[in-house]
Amino acid sequence: MDRRGFCINACQLASLVAVGSLLEGCASSPTAPSDSQAQIATLTGAVGNNVVTVNVPTNSALATVGGAALVTSANGAFLVAQVSQNTFNAMTAICTHQGCTINEFGNSVFQCECHGSQFSTSGAVVRGPATQPLQRFNTTFAGNVLTISV
Repeated sequence: MDRRGFCINACQLASLVAVGSLLEGCASSPTAPSDSQAQIATLTGAVGNNVVTVNVPTNSALATVGGAALVTSANGAFLVAQVSQNTFNAMTAICTHQGCTINEFGNSVFQCECHGSQFSTSGAVVRGPATQPLQRFNTTFAGNVLTISV
């Protein structure tokens, strides 16, 4: 092997080592969540007169106390949790850390998959990096229809 061939091979090897170490660093990012929750059930809400209405069938994720769902609508995305019989908390599904949509739920905690921020079913920060709670919205529930005032 001549000197030029040796230099080319050495540079290629050094590049592979450098790229490999970069990829390894990405896999263990300190801001990546390490304890992902299950994807949250999604329901679709209808918009009208500054409210979002959602049908809550008996087999839906919101039909029981402790259940939660992501409600999508033309007015945005909302996290909804049934916190007691016929009582629901609704809050924005947009994480206060960097604006990602929160779409994981488990053990009564909503989790942002982007950086692992966790929020209680009342919207309070359970674990950062987020420092601000989620915006809350008033709700009413009657006849299996949930109404979120926006």
